Amino acid sequence: MVQILDETVDWYRTLGTQQQYATQPSDLLILFANRQTADQVVGLAFGIARANAELLSSEASAAQNAAEPSSQQALDRQQSQLEAQQKSIQQEMDDVRKQLAGSAKGNQGVEAKLHELQGELDMVNARKNLLATMTEFVNSSDPKAAGANALKAQIDAIAATMPGANSAAGSAASPGASPGQVPAAPAAAVNDKAAPAGSGLWDMTSAVLKQRNKIASINLVDGHTAALAQTFRTLSGPPLKQLNAYAARSDALAAQADHAESGALKELRGQFDTLAWLFKQTSEILIPLSKEQVLLQQYRHNLASWRDSSQRQYHEALATLAVRAGTVAGILAAVFLLAEVWRRFVLRYVHDVRRRHQLLLIRAVILWPIVLCIVGLSFVTEISTFATFAGLLTAGLAVAMQSLLASVVGYFLLIGKYGIRVGDRIQIGAVVGEVVDLGLVRMHLMELNQQGPLGPTGRVVAFPNLIVFQASGGLFKQIPAGNISWRETMLTLPAVADYAALKEKLLAAIRAVVPGDANESPQVQMRLVNGRMEALLRYPMHPGQAPEVDERVAQAVLKVIAEAG
Repeated sequence: MVQILDETVDWYRTLGTQQQYATQPSDLLILFANRQTADQVVGLAFGIARANAELLSSEASAAQNAAEPSSQQALDRQQSQLEAQQKSIQQEMDDVRKQLAGSAKGNQGVEAKLHELQGELDMVNARKNLLATMTEFVNSSDPKAAGANALKAQIDAIAATMPGANSAAGSAASPGASPGQVPAAPAAAVNDKAAPAGSGLWDMTSAVLKQRNKIASINLVDGHTAALAQTFRTLSGPPLKQLNAYAARSDALAAQADHAESGALKELRGQFDTLAWLFKQTSEILIPLSKEQVLLQQYRHNLASWRDSSQRQYHEALATLAVRAGTVAGILAAVFLLAEVWRRFVLRYVHDVRRRHQLLLIRAVILWPIVLCIVGLSFVTEISTFATFAGLLTAGLAVAMQSLLASVVGYFLLIGKYGIRVGDRIQIGAVVGEVVDLGLVRMHLMELNQQGPLGPTGRVVAFPNLIVFQASGGLFKQIPAGNISWRETMLTLPAVADYAALKEKLLAAIRAVVPGDANESPQVQMRLVNGRMEALLRYPMHPGQAPEVDERVAQAVLKVIAEAG
């Protein structure tokens, strides 16, 4: 019985799990009905336990009387003799006191008799106390009686852990109580409205998981209830067999009483009374066990209704989540499709490499923020919350990444209409070089030597694009038509008759080596210095071709001078 009570109490505490998941008004109705049913189940379980304890105690007393009749009868007989002796001595003492009061003078013999009778009375009282102590010890030392008392103490201890055990037992045992009857839910539970589920993917996913956990918890409680019902069903087997045995014994005694004499009828009457008492005690155990099965069946019916409702809500939440996820996936697919159309359009119709790179970069800059916004909006519940969060996040990023953002903005300024491109020769501060890479955040220059022949130094210099916002240093770009350098050479001419003809020959020789154009053609200027004629030779050339051009110009000029001399 203690094990069954422990199992019942453990089952009763599953109401806490049910209360945790009872959020809808229909859930609260079922929880209220289950709580009332559970109180009745617990009350009946404690009633069954106490009835078993009383039956065990009665059986222990009967067994003790049957096992040791002589010992108990001897104690009772001695107790009766002592009580009779006590009354006799008390009566004799009263007579002696009357004699002593009637005599005029004190009689020493009568007084001595009175003292002797008082001693006998004290001895009889001491013997009575000893017999009472021995009787109590014999009764308490019986193992069956001790087990019955221990069972009662354990039942009371378990009932103390259940605040509503005694009240539940009273309500369950009341004549008006109907096992399995579902009480009406309170108005507060009916009018209570559950909080609406969020519209974000995160809230929808959380709602789906909560519904799945609720269904799993309901199944767990239902399995626990089925196990408890099976326990009570198994427990009701022995009392039912015992009642059948009592009924058969009663029929046999009734048949025996039809042919019995008057002396035997008195003994049969005692047996009938004993059977009636045992039948009543056993039926008080079996009837609550039957009620327990009915109540637990109703309890499982309530759980089944709750499970069906939860499964319906689970499928609805899952379908809503699938529709929302499909919508977001469709929007993202459309955005990526438009981005792919943009990319193919640029690759097909834009032939300028620089312009193509710019358009593809703009595509990436537009695409990914849109994707992030779509994903972020799909996970949030309220737009205002997302806007506040996005504003704070943007402000924080702007402060923490101001240099990076300035470099990104500077990139779009650098690639503008009059911006720079790969291959341009620019000067940033004291560094002169050719652009070899122009990234979103920084550019790379191949440094050119400014002392001596203009050529690569073998070093690559990196500058952030935010250089365009800095006043110090500056950024200088050589225009495409001016991407040349002028070389000047002084030459002392030999004495000739016609310097004009020599000038024309020198100019023709230099033009043969450096063709130039209308704006950048070689020049030869003649001047007289200390009585001798000198020629200033000026010709343009690209910085990378300086050594080769200088050598060819020198050979052509020396050839003309040799022919003139």
